[in-house]
Amino acid sequence: MLQKINAYINTYTNAAPLAFYRMAFGIMMFFSLLRFTLNGWIEKFYIIPQFHFTYYGFSWVKPLGIYTYVIFLLCAISAITVAIGYKYRLSIIIFFLSFTYIELMDKTYYLNHYYFISVVSFVMIFLPANTYFSVDAKQKPNKASKVIPRYGTDILKILIGIVYLYAGIAKLNSDWLFNAMPLKIWLPSKADLPILGALLIKPWVAYAFSWIGALYDLAIVFLLINKRTRIVGFIFVVIFHLLTRLLFPIGVFPFVMIVSSLIFFDPKFHEKILNFLERFLKIIPKKTNLNTSKKQTYFASKIAPSVLIIVVLLQLIIPFRYLLYENELFWTEEGYRFSWRVMLMEKAGYTEFSILDPETGKFKIVDNTKHLTRFQEKQMSFQPDFILEYAHYLYDYYKKNMGMTDPEIKVKSYVSLNGRLSKPYINPHINLAKQDESFKQKTWILPFKDTILGF
Repeated sequence: MLQKINAYINTYTNAAPLAFYRMAFGIMMFFSLLRFTLNGWIEKFYIIPQFHFTYYGFSWVKPLGIYTYVIFLLCAISAITVAIGYKYRLSIIIFFLSFTYIELMDKTYYLNHYYFISVVSFVMIFLPANTYFSVDAKQKPNKASKVIPRYGTDILKILIGIVYLYAGIAKLNSDWLFNAMPLKIWLPSKADLPILGALLIKPWVAYAFSWIGALYDLAIVFLLINKRTRIVGFIFVVIFHLLTRLLFPIGVFPFVMIVSSLIFFDPKFHEKILNFLERFLKIIPKKTNLNTSKKQTYFASKIAPSVLIIVVLLQLIIPFRYLLYENELFWTEEGYRFSWRVMLMEKAGYTEFSILDPETGKFKIVDNTKHLTRFQEKQMSFQPDFILEYAHYLYDYYKKNMGMTDPEIKVKSYVSLNGRLSKPYINPHINLAKQDESFKQKTWILPFKDTILGF
């Protein structure tokens, strides 16, 4: 086994696909950050709100006021230097750290593709993506090469495959397949679209989209891997993601996946693109090393493969952590994030917090709009970890500003899931101020009293 692993690690492949991916990734990230800035979302999401929902274990990651713009600027600059391959290793480390910091500042805005970008940028730290078609390769021709270890491109294919396959597996549930939920709710809201609009109000279309979506996620990687079906697969990728971009507000994710799927194409395809760009960007050294028998560095032969194996194992395991919890995943969302469960739920909630000072008997109903933005309140109303964190914030707020010694924080909460009638969500008798966040099961979430079959 070890011999096979070592043989694989010392197998080489063309560097063009990874060089192309590095360039495309950096450009996409730059324009994504530019779009975020020009839309005024830095101020709206990170500077104006007085409270931010944090990830467990990362409460120390917070916006820096007006200096939050500096983080975005640093991230954007590093995206450009990654794209051109200038001081690549430093650039991709800075990009990974700054982008992940942005992602961790407020989980209100969690999206699967933000997580995907963080994972990919971390992986790229360990890939020789600057040995070809880069400023680094031009400045240091002795380190330039048209070949890289095979794992340099295979790891990206594996990560893309995990995203699609796990998204497909997650769709194998009764709500998605047999009730066409939540598409049966979402699609009619797009009835004003030209041509498609008249179809989207028909129930059978929701069922068709649900089944096609599941089949697409489960099959697309195999179509891309197979050379004979690759073009057809890529056409499906483009149609599927452009359609989802038209129907749903999911940002740049469709374009990220379209461009990422090109990693499956033959290296000659990427060479043609890079050769075309070479006419305008004279950054490739005239002499590049074609020797595939050279001895790899300790980093390339030991450290990088070891880290990448750990990353793959974590990506395979983490999505199944929900099995550690007894209750319905869609209801409690314990183990839901970071598992490539894409657009499977339509949840809405109503959550009312009450504050009681046991010493004085003073009682107050909280006006959430004084503490949260409208979108924060919406997200908080149906996610238990949000509800708990906000309860602790209210405890500290009323203790500090209202002179309460040990206020009790209780909540009346009702949540609807995938078209079901609203049901009580949080035990109204529990003082949430005494409940701590952890990886343990949240026993103060009321039972779902229904069944969703599947993964």
